Amino acid sequence: MSQAPYELDAPCREVALQTIVEVCEHRHWSLLAAHIRSNHLHVVVHAPTSPELVMNDLKAYISRRLTERGVDSPNQKRWTRHGSTRYLWKHEQVEAAIHYVVEEQGQPMAVFENRARTLKSQW
Repeated sequence: MSQAPYELDAPCREVALQTIVEVCEHRHWSLLAAHIRSNHLHVVVHAPTSPELVMNDLKAYISRRLTERGVDSPNQKRWTRHGSTRYLWKHEQVEAAIHYVVEEQGQPMAVFENRARTLKSQW
């Protein structure tokens, strides 16, 4: 590792969460759940594109926003090379993922859950 492990403090977690909400709105993606932890994040997004593109866009915009806020330098390494991405094809899989993200990450940090989700008819 060329840099120390990156950690998001509470204000940075809030910036990351707000950025995810804004990117999803801008891209017309449905953000179903997000949980920003100190050293990683989880999101569940319904989008008409690949999970890899969603992940890469979110990483890029969060990094840009943190740099704009002066949190750290533009060459700061924040993310692993890839990340875990999955397609969720069934309503039950989506609901299980949302539960995992919101309820099973330990002490809540920066959390979002779209309680008004009505995507069941899309599966």
